[in-house]
Amino acid sequence: MPESPQPVSALRGATLADGSTVDVTISGGSVTAVVPSAGAAAGPGELDLRGFTLLTAPADPHAHLDKARSWDAIKPPMGDLGLAIASWKAHTVTMTEDDIAERALAQALDMLANGTTAVRTHVDILGTGDALRGVRALVTVREQLADLMDLELVALAGPEAPDAAVEAALDAGIDAVGGAPHLAADPMADLRRLLAIAERRGAPVDLHTDESLDGADTLLELARAVRGWTQNVSAGHCVRLGMMSDAELAPVVAEVVASRVGVIANPITNLYLQGWETAVGTPRGLTALRPLLDAGARVAAGADNVRDPFNPLGRGDALETAMLLVVAGHLTIDEAYALVAEGAREVMGLSPAGPVPGAAAELLAVRASGLAEAVASAPADRIVIHAGRVVARSELTRHVAAPAASHLEAAR
Repeated sequence: MPESPQPVSALRGATLADGSTVDVTISGGSVTAVVPSAGAAAGPGELDLRGFTLLTAPADPHAHLDKARSWDAIKPPMGDLGLAIASWKAHTVTMTEDDIAERALAQALDMLANGTTAVRTHVDILGTGDALRGVRALVTVREQLADLMDLELVALAGPEAPDAAVEAALDAGIDAVGGAPHLAADPMADLRRLLAIAERRGAPVDLHTDESLDGADTLLELARAVRGWTQNVSAGHCVRLGMMSDAELAPVVAEVVASRVGVIANPITNLYLQGWETAVGTPRGLTALRPLLDAGARVAAGADNVRDPFNPLGRGDALETAMLLVVAGHLTIDEAYALVAEGAREVMGLSPAGPVPGAAAELLAVRASGLAEAVASAPADRIVIHAGRVVARSELTRHVAAPAASHLEAAR
């Protein structure tokens, strides 16, 4: 792979998710035409995508790059959200700005190699020492990645983070106001103070909400509070919705839809964190995906935490997230991929993208016969296009011993 992004003018012989084979032309960072493939060979500045499925590049609407890859250093206890928070807070005393930036950059580049060309990451306003270490580190990483991917930063302000620190984070280059009001002693008061900062600054909002199987209904209050807002508002996790009865859930979904609050599911982390106290009939720990989709809500899904106290595993791969949405969330394969691609971009406020004339040339080509094989196998062979340029290319070489001859072959 060249060291700099390489412009591409056409993609030849690509298979789309609907099974059609097409040629795609690209100019100025946009898709200009998608036509049935003529079978022509790829010329200079073009790519031969025969054998590849061409998809809208994933976008990840909920990441924690400042925490990524810290599991080995922390060696946290396995367990629930409270234990994860406690072990992370203890570790923050030891972290430097360089350490945060190094881990965040490595994780972002892995996500890019997997096909993700836009990431929204939360970054903690730290409660010990220099509160803005993580903020400065992620602003630096955003600058480093400016030619390779879109990176949006959200200030994750815990209940103990003072308003002045949130304001300082916004002044330092953070894009949006975030927090976790459901963890506060007075959840509704913390929600109102974070929304007041966002309203005062005209900033987008992305809050962690209802990240447990019971507790305060902060999502409902959020939706009611932002009715009529013009800035983008979204809520991550919303796990409590998955435990509500139909009668309890219906008014929450109605308020979310009416206020156009984007809901972001995070399957791998919530499947890991939720339900440890329930030995039999363990709850799935996901938000109410089907009711939200059926009601026309803005819904997306992210990889969330990767190899940190909140999730010891994960690849930061949208195909992994989509797979979990199918097997644990009971979505169709098409619905699941849409949540990590077109749905994620919409919730993040990004322009439409994909192999569609007039859309942004944010594309992922996976060596697979179709979307089902891509999600099932997560093939390593991938080509990633951002702003009409190839920014990552992965190729897998396999060596497998030949099987023994069958009895039928031996008898011939």
